[in-house]
Amino acid sequence: MHPAQATLIRLVRLGDTSWIVHWSTQEHGLIRTVAKAARRPSSPFAGRLDLFHAVDMVFQRARRGDLHSLREVSVVRRRDGLRQGYPSLLLAGYCCRLFESAVEPEHSEPMLHDLLNRALDHLATEGPSLRAMRHFERELARLLGIAQDGVPAEASLRRHLGRLPESRDELSAMLTPHADLDSSTSRSSAILSSEPIYDSPWTPRPPP
Repeated sequence: MHPAQATLIRLVRLGDTSWIVHWSTQEHGLIRTVAKAARRPSSPFAGRLDLFHAVDMVFQRARRGDLHSLREVSVVRRRDGLRQGYPSLLLAGYCCRLFESAVEPEHSEPMLHDLLNRALDHLATEGPSLRAMRHFERELARLLGIAQDGVPAEASLRRHLGRLPESRDELSAMLTPHADLDSSTSRSSAILSSEPIYDSPWTPRPPP
């Protein structure tokens, strides 16, 4: 049995009653587990498996392959604020999909896991913004070692990953810049032109 601090980033139906659950974990990186019969009302997992939940979980490794068995789940943070509107859900999903496409399965990346959790916590409390989306992209590019001076993080990520999740175009159109602008004209121009802005829309954590 393997304990883990995890964030639920994707749910895929398996048959009539089960889920395949995709997790970002502190200890084991990206993993997939089967939650058997989890969609039944009587399941011990009922109410505990939902997108963006932060949990303590226990899983058993598969003898073959990378689809493990989920044994226990205890919800630590529900992040209910992400369900206040479609833009919040869309941006949270974008961050998870971008994260998932950027990291190797079952390879521990504590700093990337921490970045995703900080982003989701911020969106759950402060709501979605263009600035938050771009900050997540910049930090992801920096931690992956692909950031370049004078090059928007979006471009660096596209070059490295091949493409970005399709929801980015919808998010860019939806998240109008008005909520991201303050009284500084130069700052507003930098946001609109995608030039780097190095302060964080959420509080960074000190390095380990």
